[in-house]
Amino acid sequence: MKTDDPEPTFIKKKELAKRLSVSPRTIDEWTRKKMIPHLTITARLYLYNFDEVLEVLRKRYQVDAR
Repeated sequence: MKTDDPEPTFIKKKELAKRLSVSPRTIDEWTRKKMIPHLTITARLYLYNFDEVLEVLRKRYQVDAR
């Protein structure tokens, strides 16, 4: 079955922090406060869809990336 939407790509905390230029601890805080969407794999492992996280942060901080 084909769809127009590509499969989401999930990344780990360290990669997300690198892409957003923040510390992994900041990602931990945002996850704990439920500020960013995440997928819980185990009690200590979360995965993130970069596009969804970026969209949420843009809306929250009203940033219009061009």
